[in-house]
Amino acid sequence: MMYPFMTLNDGSEIVHSETRPDGRVKVYIEKPDEKDCFHHVTCYLPDYTWEDSFGFTDEELARYKEIVSSTSNLILEFAADGGFENASGF
Repeated sequence: MMYPFMTLNDGSEIVHSETRPDGRVKVYIEKPDEKDCFHHVTCYLPDYTWEDSFGFTDEELARYKEIVSSTSNLILEFAADGGFENASGF
């Protein structure tokens, strides 16, 4: 299951999985694109393994890496608790 985490002002969506049995959390980022449909990249926390990047510039990837790095504590907490809605009690 993937849980919504953040929508950025450029239309990019960041979602994350639950904590997997190996202790990792999958973070998936995608952005709509008129030509290619969607650009995307995957990151695994807590080891920050980035893979499967398609369509993003180096500058965009650097921005997403900063966002994931600065919010990883929240993503890991929400992943352990079943997403934001469960973690926040909504």
